[in-house]
Amino acid sequence: MELSIAFDNEKYIKEQTSEILERVERFDNKLYLEFGGKLLYDYHASRVLSGYDPNIKMRLLQELKDKADVLLCIYAGDIERKKMRADFGITYDSDALKLIDDLRGWGINVLGVVITRFENQPAARQFKNKLERREIRVYTHQYTKGYPTDVDLIVSDEGYGANEYIKTEKPLVIVTGPGPGSGKLATCLSQIYHDYKNGINSGYAKFETFPIWNLSLKHPVNVAYEAATADIRDFNLIDPFHLEAYNKKAVNYNRDVEVFPILKRILKKISGGESFYKSPTDMGVNRAGFAITDDEVTREAARQEVIRRYFRYRCEYVMGLMDKETVQRVELLIKDFNLDPEYRKVVDPARRSALEAQESDKGNEGIYCGAAIALKDGTIITGSNSPQLHAASSLVLHAVKHLAGIPKKIKLLPPYILESVGSFKTEILNEKSLSLDLVETLIALSISATTNPAAQLAMETLTELQGCEVHMTHMPTPGDEAGLRRLGVNLTSDPNFSTNDLFIS
Repeated sequence: MELSIAFDNEKYIKEQTSEILERVERFDNKLYLEFGGKLLYDYHASRVLSGYDPNIKMRLLQELKDKADVLLCIYAGDIERKKMRADFGITYDSDALKLIDDLRGWGINVLGVVITRFENQPAARQFKNKLERREIRVYTHQYTKGYPTDVDLIVSDEGYGANEYIKTEKPLVIVTGPGPGSGKLATCLSQIYHDYKNGINSGYAKFETFPIWNLSLKHPVNVAYEAATADIRDFNLIDPFHLEAYNKKAVNYNRDVEVFPILKRILKKISGGESFYKSPTDMGVNRAGFAITDDEVTREAARQEVIRRYFRYRCEYVMGLMDKETVQRVELLIKDFNLDPEYRKVVDPARRSALEAQESDKGNEGIYCGAAIALKDGTIITGSNSPQLHAASSLVLHAVKHLAGIPKKIKLLPPYILESVGSFKTEILNEKSLSLDLVETLIALSISATTNPAAQLAMETLTELQGCEVHMTHMPTPGDEAGLRRLGVNLTSDPNFSTNDLFIS
């Protein structure tokens, strides 16, 4: 069966756009709108809100582009330590460059890039030079003096006033950036400080997606947000300011609640008057909850996302990228749902495939990897590694043969192609293994398709794998991971290495 649709994108765009424009008018036609989450390719949202367009924010921004400027913020420390965006496998600074390109592709130009908490770090300085030599305007903002306790110093020429003012022309300024902690809020407040000095009564709001304030605290969608941010220790709570002001429960998260009293004092100091925001929930523009059309489908999708996060953190832990506490936090979230990791339906088939490969090859030493994919009609396909193919390669070939209706005995990759690629790897590139990873296999398949009609049929079904669930018993090699990412599957793996070698490239 096809994936159920549980989210109305058109209703969401209509309501979110209307709410944003209302905020712009409220603030004398100058609003700084902080974009929480990912501006483009928001795959977390599309996984937990079934049917959500991962580029819906960009569609919304296109409707507003005549009224909006765009600023992109990136924390200098993230550049320096090469923080990664896991869904693309690229660093945050590379993600910033990609975002600029993607925005241009949608007909939207970035007014400038703000490197926040800049302390002349070598990597951040190099990033600045790279952008400026491509004629992109770069601003550097220092750590705000006095933050968070000394409001008089924060709201002064030594605090926000020390930052260079970014001249904007349009009534709406979208402030975005890769990941949490990129300095978006500080950039908004710095701009508002300068605006008030120049006689412009500008305001602030936050474009929010998660947590969804009008769902319950323990709704799986909100729990999935906690799982997604377990590494930075975010957690959801009932907004106490909203409860006190309106006697209504609203879900928010710890950082927004913690910073609200400070933010309210800062805005009051800047404007010289009381803010009409009575809670951090008030500051958010978030109509996502009103666009959910099937709550049960949404709940199940979110439960699956919590399990995916669990597997991801376990793998990052064995690679030395994550601490034990993060893994334990997500384990507790799974237990709260009375689930276990095997609730993910591709986990057991993948493990069985590895065991079957080991049993059929008794007497040989080696690591046996299994993989499984759930196709959109519910069919489970498995694969395992061999001297010729990685498990991911075997899996994808089996899946496309099934989708194309090709009998199992027909070979998609003739022996002469496997031998040719294998000898190229070992004799020319001096690699140890003949076995083809997924990227190499897809290239070999495209070559085979020129003379093999079955391979051509199979290759045409590759797009049907997008959005399918995949599990592997071992962490994918770089070539497997890149291939699976390009195919658009939702991948998890057990925290096992696919080789005893320490260096894999």
